[in-house]
Amino acid sequence: MMNKTNQSWGGRFNQPTDEFVKIFGASVFFDKILAPYDIQGSIAHATMLQEVGLLTEDEKSQIIDGLNTILTEIEKDKFDWSLDLEDVHMNIEARLVAMIGDAGKKLHTGRSRNDQVATDIRLYLREQLDKINDEIKRLQVALLNLAEQEASTILPGFTHLQAAQPVSFGHHMMAYFEMLSRDAERLIDCRKRLNSMPLGSAALAGTTYPIERARTAELLGFECICNNSLDGVSDRDFAIEFLSAASIIMMHLSRFSEELILWSSAQFDFIELPDSFCTGSSIMPQKKNPDVPELVRGKTGRVYGNLTAMLTIMKAQPLAYNKDNQEDKEPLFDTVDTLKACLRVFADMVPTIQAKRDNMYNSTKKGYTTATDLADYLVKKGLPFRDAHEVVGLSVAYGLKIQKDLSELNLEELQKFDARIENDVFDVLSLEGSLCARDHLGGTAPNQVKQAIKTARNNLT
Repeated sequence: MMNKTNQSWGGRFNQPTDEFVKIFGASVFFDKILAPYDIQGSIAHATMLQEVGLLTEDEKSQIIDGLNTILTEIEKDKFDWSLDLEDVHMNIEARLVAMIGDAGKKLHTGRSRNDQVATDIRLYLREQLDKINDEIKRLQVALLNLAEQEASTILPGFTHLQAAQPVSFGHHMMAYFEMLSRDAERLIDCRKRLNSMPLGSAALAGTTYPIERARTAELLGFECICNNSLDGVSDRDFAIEFLSAASIIMMHLSRFSEELILWSSAQFDFIELPDSFCTGSSIMPQKKNPDVPELVRGKTGRVYGNLTAMLTIMKAQPLAYNKDNQEDKEPLFDTVDTLKACLRVFADMVPTIQAKRDNMYNSTKKGYTTATDLADYLVKKGLPFRDAHEVVGLSVAYGLKIQKDLSELNLEELQKFDARIENDVFDVLSLEGSLCARDHLGGTAPNQVKQAIKTARNNLT
């Protein structure tokens, strides 16, 4: 009978699994990525079983030595993965039994594949979160360096993609630094919630064996234990929370990508991306395409899709574990790999961005970007803001008519709109004056940007 059915669960079956169903239901093709974490969990489980008297010291040693040998085989790509054994857990267990005999069969005492995989995924994601946050920090350092270098570089700030007010290019870079800071905080918060151990929940109802879950949690570095066995095996909130945080990170990277794409175009020509992060055209010899930011922008939809997939997988599942949960791994693994790659390429690319300062400056002179400064000037002269707004609107209309910027109008022309205007107005109508005037916490004045960079560096270390 055991030759006809799966050796891990086939005792009550009289027929072997259909060959296509075997392929359809197997997860070993993708869940073998969990092998190091599965072995880590098994070593901790075996250690605990020995301490509570369910394994002898010799059996524990055989199991741990065997598992370490298997890990070496996997790392050297010498492990024979079997479709017949369905998943990473049974492949490792079968190999262990083949190596050490009956002692290997005792490893599964007091646990189920349900709590085993739930533990493996948490161990995997915990490690990946730390790696992702390392990449976020690397990108943040690159942004700080670029912002410091360009703290006094004047760039047109936009609303509705229309020139609005002068800003520091460094200040603009620091906006993305702030986004990434929130991203890192979300991942740290997510890590706290996922760092709860489900092992010991067994299939769904716990186990009759005298296990010590606190000891296993200690060995695996979990901060706490899942309090409810049903929830322990069926919870994927931590994965959904990560996918949500990942989607927000990708949204931030996509916004940055969009700006880099625009800025590197001939129409803007604000920055130069190096050849090493661009490609050419097969037909148009002059082309230099910003493929890296375009790909990151495109991959954002992929990560959004993974979040939607996971929410859909979980939305109608009754307690406790269901086979649907096999579908949780591919969206999760794909998101981890995609996010790490996007952060890595951005962290490599940002230090190479060259600001075309003259082009930025000349573009800022267009679009009447100091109009708000003129309104503020009139308010300080005693004019109510709404009246000042109207006066400046009329002066802009006049400038448009004669094709002159506000800074290019002479005093006589400006005084036609309000007699309060005096010679000192030209201090606020200059781009430099406008930039430096916003000298408050969070403002775009270069000295505020430099202080923000200094504070950010201290917080990162």
